[in-house]
Amino acid sequence: MQDAAPTATSLILSEGVILLGFATVFVLLFRRLGLGAVLGYLIAGALVGPHGLALVGGGESKLDIAEIGIVLLMFIVGLELHPARLWRLKRDIFGLGLSQVVVAGLVLSTLLYFGTAFTGGAALALGLPLALSSTAQVLPGLKNSGRINSPFGEKAFSILLFQDLSIVPLITIIAALSRNPADVGGPPGWMLALYTVAAIAALVLAGRFVLRPVLHIVGKLGERELFVVVGLFTVIASAALMHSLHLSTALGAFVAGVILADSPYRHEIEADVEPFRSILLGLFFLAVGMVLDVDAVLANPLFVLTMAATLVAVKVAVVWVLARLFGFGGKPALALGLLLSQGGEFGFVLFGQARDALLIRPEAASLFSAVVTLSMATTPFLMLFARRLEFAKPRAGQLDGPEDSEQGDAIIIGYGRFGQTVAQMLMGKGFRLTLVDRKPAQIELSSKFEAKVYYGDGTRIDLLRRAGAEEARLIVFCIDDPSLDAAQLQPVMEAFPQAAILVRVFDRRHLLRLRPLELAGVMREVHESAIAMGILALKELGVDDEDIGEVEQQYRENDKARLDVQQEHGLMAGKHMMYRPGREMVLRSRENTGEDA
Repeated sequence: MQDAAPTATSLILSEGVILLGFATVFVLLFRRLGLGAVLGYLIAGALVGPHGLALVGGGESKLDIAEIGIVLLMFIVGLELHPARLWRLKRDIFGLGLSQVVVAGLVLSTLLYFGTAFTGGAALALGLPLALSSTAQVLPGLKNSGRINSPFGEKAFSILLFQDLSIVPLITIIAALSRNPADVGGPPGWMLALYTVAAIAALVLAGRFVLRPVLHIVGKLGERELFVVVGLFTVIASAALMHSLHLSTALGAFVAGVILADSPYRHEIEADVEPFRSILLGLFFLAVGMVLDVDAVLANPLFVLTMAATLVAVKVAVVWVLARLFGFGGKPALALGLLLSQGGEFGFVLFGQARDALLIRPEAASLFSAVVTLSMATTPFLMLFARRLEFAKPRAGQLDGPEDSEQGDAIIIGYGRFGQTVAQMLMGKGFRLTLVDRKPAQIELSSKFEAKVYYGDGTRIDLLRRAGAEEARLIVFCIDDPSLDAAQLQPVMEAFPQAAILVRVFDRRHLLRLRPLELAGVMREVHESAIAMGILALKELGVDDEDIGEVEQQYRENDKARLDVQQEHGLMAGKHMMYRPGREMVLRSRENTGEDA
């Protein structure tokens, strides 16, 4: 018994070295080739697994543990989604997303039923999971390129989000079709639906009345390690609750993320959880590669190739038709279809469910896992083509892209009421500007005032290059977007280091999120106008000009000091510095003369 612990430890260490070593080599290689990290992990897992070089065993057990990576991914997705934004996207999520899953799933199931020897239940258990796309592949690409908040990115995000939410009903469908006697005693579908609603309500209440007060206490203490503990506890507890009710652990993590999306501590939690997400998600794809039956795949290569090609073609066609019905132009709709054409990581989970339900053989689960893997291999190439189509002009001959612009001294992103004032002042001094906006109606309105505004998402690196950002002296972000964050602006700063970056921010919280960046300047959109109104109010109350000037100066100094404290300890940390009855300013001019302030 004394040797058991060292043996287990040595096994974990040796397998860990092998897995991480192969993963490092193949991820670096595949990233170098432009194929993405996911494929690197899958190939590495297949090589070291029992069907490859047999260097590491226990793929199934590792897969169970590594599914926490999917849970953490959905938690971070939820953190990115403010409840207000979730409500704003409801039409795309529950309209376009639902349509995509249902239509693509039924088309693929029908093709499998009539084109293969699978039964109706087996075809449905395979076809519906194939309708899902890879959140782990697509979402990081959208975030890194700054397209997640563009109209195109929001459509893709909405479809991916509904696909992830659809795991619960898909698991329910497979359970209802199950031929495994052990599943007969499981809860019926209607009860699972009730469990889902009750669990979500419980998570919302726990987040509001338990988690938020705890985060407030942690924020006051300023202990960063506690944010790690609280963040991981939130994810694991929400997933555990869902698992105990036979529901999707990913859904529970997503709800927990949405609850914290408008918390002032969101960024600390996200930064602390992200490393765990990256490691465990990588382990998930390694484990998927390990359980892949390479012999079964090699015995049916033509089927795998044909099915992968069919999968990509069907999903491109379905998404194109649906996107057109939801108002997208032909080329952007095709780009959206190409972006979401691959199979997804949840397919691996659902194929395992179908195998355990005795709907398909283990060899079939491996074959269709290989189909999903091969479809993922096409994604980097299709993404390159999709990006060319994405920025096609939505109205031919009316909206020009920034590649048609002349080289300017500055680029103004967003030509609404805020951007127009900035642009007017710069043009009044004779500077040459490139104006960019992503709202066709705003562009058309501006043209009536003889202002040439180019169409596009100004947070994208490639669009900024076409607008001449490599030569510009200044880039000014005037867009009304509270979700514009450091992850979008940091790549812009690195790509165009010669350009000063100015940013319009929505409020104090937005400003705090951007303060770690070395921006040339930020401006709260109502801050200066509110100070101007305060000056007018003081004048109307009979305060003399000298005192008004000192009040303004002290307010600005106090506001800056309060921001510094909040940056270090959280939004509530500077509360004691606010002026209120009993804490008024002591004007320096009054101190010097000995007068009562």
